[in-house]
Amino acid sequence: MYLGIDLGTSGVKLLLLDEVHTVIATADAAVPQYRPHPTWSEQHPADWLAAVEAAVAQLRVQVPAAWAQVRGIGLSGHMHGAVVLGAQGQVLRPAILWNDGRASAECALLEQAVPTSRQITGNLAMPGFTAPKLLWLRTHEPDVFAQIRTVLLPKDWLRLQLTGDVVSDMSDASGTLWLDVQARAWSPAMLQACGLDASHMPALAEGSAPTGTLRSDVARRWGLREGVVVAAGAGDNAASAVGVGARTAGQGFVSLGTSGVVFRVTDAFAPATERAVHAFAHALPQRWHHMSVMLSAASAFGWVTRLTGRGDEAQLSAAVGALPGSRQAQAPLFLPYLSGERTPHNNAAATGVFMGLRAEHDAADLAYAVMEGVGFGLLDGLNAMRAAGGQGHDAEAALALVGGGARSNPWAQLLASALGTPLQRPEGAHAAAALGAARLAAMACSGDEAHWCQPLAAEAAFQPEPAQQALLVERYARFVALYPALQAQF
Repeated sequence: MYLGIDLGTSGVKLLLLDEVHTVIATADAAVPQYRPHPTWSEQHPADWLAAVEAAVAQLRVQVPAAWAQVRGIGLSGHMHGAVVLGAQGQVLRPAILWNDGRASAECALLEQAVPTSRQITGNLAMPGFTAPKLLWLRTHEPDVFAQIRTVLLPKDWLRLQLTGDVVSDMSDASGTLWLDVQARAWSPAMLQACGLDASHMPALAEGSAPTGTLRSDVARRWGLREGVVVAAGAGDNAASAVGVGARTAGQGFVSLGTSGVVFRVTDAFAPATERAVHAFAHALPQRWHHMSVMLSAASAFGWVTRLTGRGDEAQLSAAVGALPGSRQAQAPLFLPYLSGERTPHNNAAATGVFMGLRAEHDAADLAYAVMEGVGFGLLDGLNAMRAAGGQGHDAEAALALVGGGARSNPWAQLLASALGTPLQRPEGAHAAAALGAARLAAMACSGDEAHWCQPLAAEAAFQPEPAQQALLVERYARFVALYPALQAQF
């Protein structure tokens, strides 16, 4: 048995996988998020560990016999977070998360300090990345900064608690702006620009490599044998790619999680920073990937569900599915920038906007607008990736559809038409990152990559619909015009 632990923004998901690729059980536990000031986003690392312990307890009750057979653990987690530790390994302040926008000014300072930063890191300096957060701490919390001895990413802090090892993987490390992404090694220049050096960083390993074993006390507490192997793991998006079997150039997925992602594997490092496309290391050796990211996706639909008080998300999705084309054509437009935006705008100050509201609009109209706006945001990202070129940016090539939002058939169909790309929703799409983490655990236990990183069977497939596309083309043109028209107001 192999355990995948995925640390998401809203909670953790654990998944138990057997030797024949069957998902035996899953468990979830929520994690609170704090926004102490506008644009800030923080969590307490202790809450992550508490959530993992709660989910472990669930699995032990659900499948005790299978649980006792766990021989490998893989870790996945939200990227870019800054967990700063003191000399005794203590957490010095709450973790600053990926969707935190406080470090905008520091991005410019970082790129000025290292003029070749984009070539080294494959990315624009964005406030969500880890390095600008440390520059912000150096300026605004100097007492904290002076105590820092180690900087870890969220899932790697969990690894420290479970194994005692200070290690990260290549995919997650790519999101710090401290990694030389082509060389797959820490960049001295990028670290120095932040007042750090390699001693502050974890050791690096490929995602499928073993990095240690579960601590004896943790193994006893969890009811597991000694010597359980812990894999390096992956950032959540690279883990999702492993989960859906995206291991060769051109394979990829669209994710409707808290954030929205378009991901394509490449077999070479190919920066495309002029379009705010990310070029990261994959969790698998000697592969990289392009990725576009929008900061609010399924979270935007959760927001509009709460805003309208229209039942739960499934009920509101069904109401959207019942809207005729004439109603969709008259719906307001929505800019989905509730937490700022990355690809293609790189603007932490951008905000959400409904444009074209009328008295006759109801909850279903607003929900449709949100689904559509997220789809258009993903299309912005996909178009940026297509313009950047590289392997596999083919409109005809199907992409997997994953994340919690993937459960909605109306949304999935809208996305296929908006993106002009066939989408396949694999079985277990909502848990792709946890599955990928479990697969990496299997590989770390001497499992073969080709055997463990196979595409999942499709639960449903969605093709672009010409009539829907015709409607969306006109509305997308209006959507694209809105951002530059309103940019000065953000």
